[in-house]
Amino acid sequence: MTNQERPEDLAQLLARLKDTYGVSDSEIARRIGVSPATVNAWVHRRRGTSARGVKSENLRALAAAFPKFTEDEVFAAAGRESPGPLSPDSEQRILELYRSMTEDQQRMIEAQMRAVQDLNRTGR
Repeated sequence: MTNQERPEDLAQLLARLKDTYGVSDSEIARRIGVSPATVNAWVHRRRGTSARGVKSENLRALAAAFPKFTEDEVFAAAGRESPGPLSPDSEQRILELYRSMTEDQQRMIEAQMRAVQDLNRTGR
């Protein structure tokens, strides 16, 4: 695989974002509600490359704050697929199902959801 075929990683996307918008790490951090040290760590590949990866809410905030970069593009740069949409109707149906379960069933479903979330973060 050549360098041109290698997918863009988060550090590369952030470099392109900073060039496109003319912003600093501190400005990115301010707009998405994280510390400048966090963004700096992403830029220098010191954070976000672990098994846990960058939090989904931070990736979504990045795409929302800098709309020239889509959510799919931001998630792909972080090595993940974008989470699917959740309509208010779907959320209500899920909540109704959850409320109808016993406490043990709720714990089991929550554990399963966390396992799927971890799988989404790590790809393993």
